[in-house]
Amino acid sequence: MTERRAATRMRMFDDIERMDARAWAQYLAPDAVMRLGNDAPIYGRDRCRAAVEAFYARIDGLRYDLVELWEHGEATIVEANVTYTRPDGEEVTLPVVTIYRTDANDLISDYRVYTDSAPVFAGLPAAA
Repeated sequence: MTERRAATRMRMFDDIERMDARAWAQYLAPDAVMRLGNDAPIYGRDRCRAAVEAFYARIDGLRYDLVELWEHGEATIVEANVTYTRPDGEEVTLPVVTIYRTDANDLISDYRVYTDSAPVFAGLPAAA
């Protein structure tokens, strides 16, 4: 594992908890692909950032509780329990698995998040 990849692992989830999509996007390669569950892939750093910003606009906060982390080659697999704070103040904790792969420059080229986020938004107005 390279030093940049170790630093990525240490800081990236802090940036996510701060809901700082711009800081998070700096870990991505310009041509990164992101996939959230069974949604269509999102192509490019700027579009990935915009998608994350749109998600953050629908919640009031989130907190990661790391369960386990594995590395295999250029892939990192993170299992966590993530607590989302809904706009109504209710907290919902969900299991989440994030898998990301880095390129030759240690930037994330492939970022995948697996969870069922429906409970976070249940009963809330639909996104605009």
